[in-house]
Amino acid sequence: MKAVTWNVNGLRACEKKGFADFFANADADFFCIQETKMQTDQLAQLKWSAEAAGYHAFWNSAEKKGYSGTAVFAKEEPINAVKEMTTGGISNEGRVLTLEYPDFFLVNAYVPNVRRDLVRIPLRMEWEDALRAHLLELDTKKPVLYCGDLNVAHQPIDLKNARANEGNAGYTTEEREKFTELLEAGFVDGFRYLYPDKTDAYTWWSYMGRAREKNIGWRIDYWVLSRRIADRIADVVIHSEIPGSDHCPLELILK
Repeated sequence: MKAVTWNVNGLRACEKKGFADFFANADADFFCIQETKMQTDQLAQLKWSAEAAGYHAFWNSAEKKGYSGTAVFAKEEPINAVKEMTTGGISNEGRVLTLEYPDFFLVNAYVPNVRRDLVRIPLRMEWEDALRAHLLELDTKKPVLYCGDLNVAHQPIDLKNARANEGNAGYTTEEREKFTELLEAGFVDGFRYLYPDKTDAYTWWSYMGRAREKNIGWRIDYWVLSRRIADRIADVVIHSEIPGSDHCPLELILK
């Protein structure tokens, strides 16, 4: 099974930069995107269509136009598809989609950024607790595949300039500890499960200062899986060669 996650930083903009080509070439069973920045009544503005490509499409748009939003494109129709979380958290920013299948749950999330002034840390902590509760509730029923832009570099190895970024958004103690809590609750970071010591492996780069060209980046996009199915992870591939967004696609291959 193959699944892809990608923060497209605006699907309409990403479409103009090759989204459809990568989507077709990936031929994934599941394709999860974050930061769609569009409403479903704007889908006609796209030349590309998930349905035309043979996929079932599920959208969760923010109430605020041009902001946030998630979507999942699946070859196989799920038993159920639910927007947001059953346990609380922000309900109007289109940040979570959960699809249920006979053998697992697929959860796609765009985790709130705490902002440069860190004003959103309290909201983020509340959101993380709700998300973890949501995943744990699902995990009591069947294994969970959780992906998305989680907006945190967990360890110093996960960003280029760790010391200089101590306490900055995405690398605060609070955010990193919440991710640790999630892992300790029974989940694994798929990439680090396979590549615990791999350096210079990033999924996001600033548009400033030719950061991507210099590979001055952060690893903030993840595939997180229930620990009991970790041995099914065949590979997690960072497609840093794919343009179209300030993030790159992250591919999960399961045995």
